[in-house]
Amino acid sequence: MDRRRVVITGMGLVSPLPSSLEHFQEALVSRKGAVRPFLWNGKTVPSVSVAAPALFEGTIEDFDLRDTGQKKVIKKALKVMSREIQMAVASSCRALLHANIQFGQFPSQRIGISFGSDYILTTVEDVIDGIRACCYDPKNLKDSKNSNGSKDSNGLNGLNGLKNSETETGFDFSRWASKGLTKMQPLWQLKYLPNMPSSHIAIINNFHGPSNSITLREASVGACVGESVEIIASGRADMMVVGTTGSRLHPLKMLHAIQQEELTSTECKPFDRNRDGTVLGEGAGAVVLEELEHAQKRNATIWGEVVCGSYRTRYDRIKTDRKREVIKSVLCDVLRRSGMDPEQIGHINAHGLGSRELDYAETLAIHDVFGNRKKSIPLNAAKGFFGNLGAGGGTVELIVGVLALQRGLLFPTLNFSTPDPECPVMPNQNADTPSGQSFIKIAVNPQAQASAVLVRQFR
Repeated sequence: MDRRRVVITGMGLVSPLPSSLEHFQEALVSRKGAVRPFLWNGKTVPSVSVAAPALFEGTIEDFDLRDTGQKKVIKKALKVMSREIQMAVASSCRALLHANIQFGQFPSQRIGISFGSDYILTTVEDVIDGIRACCYDPKNLKDSKNSNGSKDSNGLNGLNGLKNSETETGFDFSRWASKGLTKMQPLWQLKYLPNMPSSHIAIINNFHGPSNSITLREASVGACVGESVEIIASGRADMMVVGTTGSRLHPLKMLHAIQQEELTSTECKPFDRNRDGTVLGEGAGAVVLEELEHAQKRNATIWGEVVCGSYRTRYDRIKTDRKREVIKSVLCDVLRRSGMDPEQIGHINAHGLGSRELDYAETLAIHDVFGNRKKSIPLNAAKGFFGNLGAGGGTVELIVGVLALQRGLLFPTLNFSTPDPECPVMPNQNADTPSGQSFIKIAVNPQAQASAVLVRQFR
């Protein structure tokens, strides 16, 4: 039996650029980026630039639904959706609308879901009442009692030896179970579980097919797409809603990034000699993957064929170039699985983070695999437009590649002006470079996990 082919029939996104596909593409062609300075209390934070989704407020109007029943389900569920989950659901609704798939149109058990995400953190607003209930005033330490009614030797329940100034407010963790937790909303945790994007999408659309949740951060896209291609190819489903969502703009995540990552205060400049870090953003993307004959029978528009996806990790205590090796490994794997050779790949849709280390490692890995081509492999990177969207960036950038394939021309790599002599592969700067008939999307996370997706024009 011939292997079932898998095609893209719908795309949807929530992004710092306009979220309609037409306006999104116009922004890419016209070099209109969405990066701006980060303001806190009206003042610019000097070390950080950000990119937030355009006109996404998390209201019912953001979900582009035609079915009244679905709208009622989402309205009820919004109170247990974090912003990342809201963006995931909205992008999936837009992808299904773009694919012209109506509620109840196809057998529910033949449609599945695979969605990837970052780690999702609780917001301060969800825990502030509980924290306040566990705080104490040091001036009243003499009145503090243990749970058994006796006074603590320091006048403070459970915090022997903790010193506070007379003006300092303290937090007594021993009160959390009895006083703090009772102030929390009963379903607060549902807002932050990484399996909830897939769960909400399934409930809203009544999909009963295979479902999975991936938490590989920026590398999630290749795992979600690769798994979904195999599910459809093996006959376990006819369609899969596949995507990723992420936010780097959560206050605590921003603190993590400022402490641990290379951030720029101006613009993300992928592969440029003067690059100095990435931009923090948020967004989500989703695609509808469909078995070819199923799509043709309903006269669906086909945007491209997904050949395969792959993901890899590498940990070696001796080698220091783990990211180079894992990117090289995942590129070789998609070529092997597709039966294609480097000469047949039209272009690379790079991760292009804008950091000194990762951009260097990525170009070395690409050169390792494609360096012997007769003609240099065209390279394209999208983060100059909207920075690092976390896990969401993988699918948003995959959509960039699909649009380039349909257009026949690459979009320019924004903010690239000065080639880096240490990077052996140079990104595309123009809007008239041919895209070729196929591309590989690369995605990498900080833990040296990488993924890749190989897409080609349908023929």
